[in-house]
Amino acid sequence: MNIEHDADLPLAGNDPANIKLLKAALDSSISGIIITDNTQFDNPIIYCNKAFEKLSGYGREEVIGRNCRFLQGDERNQQAREDIRTAVMNGKAITVELRNYRKGGELFWNELYISPIAVEGDQVTHFIGVQNDVTRRKNAEENLTHEREQVERKIEKRTRELNESREYLDSIIQTIRQGLLVLDPQYQVISANDFFLKTFKVEKRDTIGRSLYKLGNGQWDIQQLRVLLEQILPSNNPVLDFEVDHEFPHIGRKLMLLNAHRIELEGSFKDRILIAIEDITEIRASENRKDDFLSVSSHELKTPLTTIKGYNQTILRLLPTDINPKVPLIVNKSGKQIERLQNIITSLLEMSRIQSGKLVLDADQIDLNVLISELLEEAQENYPNHTLSFEGHLHKTVPGDESQVSQVIQNLITNAIKYAPDSKEVKVLLSEVSNYAKVSVTDYGFGISQEDQKMIFERFFRVSTIQKQFPGMGIGLYISAQIIKQHGGTLWVDSEPGKGATFSFTLPITGKEVSDE
Repeated sequence: MNIEHDADLPLAGNDPANIKLLKAALDSSISGIIITDNTQFDNPIIYCNKAFEKLSGYGREEVIGRNCRFLQGDERNQQAREDIRTAVMNGKAITVELRNYRKGGELFWNELYISPIAVEGDQVTHFIGVQNDVTRRKNAEENLTHEREQVERKIEKRTRELNESREYLDSIIQTIRQGLLVLDPQYQVISANDFFLKTFKVEKRDTIGRSLYKLGNGQWDIQQLRVLLEQILPSNNPVLDFEVDHEFPHIGRKLMLLNAHRIELEGSFKDRILIAIEDITEIRASENRKDDFLSVSSHELKTPLTTIKGYNQTILRLLPTDINPKVPLIVNKSGKQIERLQNIITSLLEMSRIQSGKLVLDADQIDLNVLISELLEEAQENYPNHTLSFEGHLHKTVPGDESQVSQVIQNLITNAIKYAPDSKEVKVLLSEVSNYAKVSVTDYGFGISQEDQKMIFERFFRVSTIQKQFPGMGIGLYISAQIIKQHGGTLWVDSEPGKGATFSFTLPITGKEVSDE
């Protein structure tokens, strides 16, 4: 991705020097900055600087095209949101404080200043938002108010609770089923729980007081891990799910999962590092066996099923004209069930290829205008009682595998129809957001809770409230998300229970111009 592309800064004019200077100025700001396009559906984000990525924990590719509301998580009823909505409708500037959530789920207070931008005349075409993390200030204000009233009693109570809880916490740490290490700022081991010593078959004298990088046979002395611990962790970003596949002393080859967090406490505990180590060797082996079984089973079922389908079609052709009319109906129903089973096997095989990293993209230039129109026409024929509308136009093609992108769009349209049985309307919107193509499919069905949205793109996950009513395997959205990811885009959902759902994805635009016809 070319970060100097003028699509990143649509308000900077045509002078490349000005664009470069403005880009550098915004990226050097310690405040998070975003720009939204008020002329597009849902006022999507079209630019964010590096400080915003650090503040929110989201990468640029996960932000572009989305409305800012996704940062509020479940807390959609904040008064500040209503104040923002009113200001945006009136084209006014506003400063608010919001409870937001980072990508990892961490709550932070966001001081947000929003200002309208009128590029031509008085029409507000964009908004710029400047954001600062004021969590510490908010916490300090609340704590100060409380401390003024109860400081003496609180100190006495806290001291007693700390003394009582220390032994309790120590007992929990010693019984937890993960190896735990506490390091000082120089990465020397201060403490290790019993499970760590048991897992790696070592004594405390072999561990306490030694550098993390010198434990065992140097299994943790990994350049990438050093970078994470010494450069990323000090910025208060945790090290999550770092895998170490190594031949460990005493226990042989194991796959270990490492997570690290910086302990943000004052006094003697300041800047200490907590490391949790989990042996996932058997878990990963079990997952691999399951994936291998699904792959082999799907391959073994595909050939006989194709034969059965051929026999079924032959039977249908050879039926005499004077046969009982129920017989052709039964044969046709059998054919539909065989087709359904074939689709399931195809999905399982595709999922297996994704898991094994063998998903191959047949790169080409895709005209999304034509592709979406054709898919909607096909869906309209299959569902004549529904109203399927299409809005928007893209002036460039996007690079990618047309059959796979087609599979994603078709899956989203089919789901929109399937999971909105009481609604006959589905909307598809195509737009250009910064240097990305954005496709959105909206239904007016059951909707999806925030809790289920966290898992909706996982393998085999199905929303609990509808899984009994609508059969399925829960792999369609997983495959779709992986296909979009392989294309350099992001797939997400914006929904509330009872209010339908909008599934959107983005794809980078690097193609040629297309006709407006």
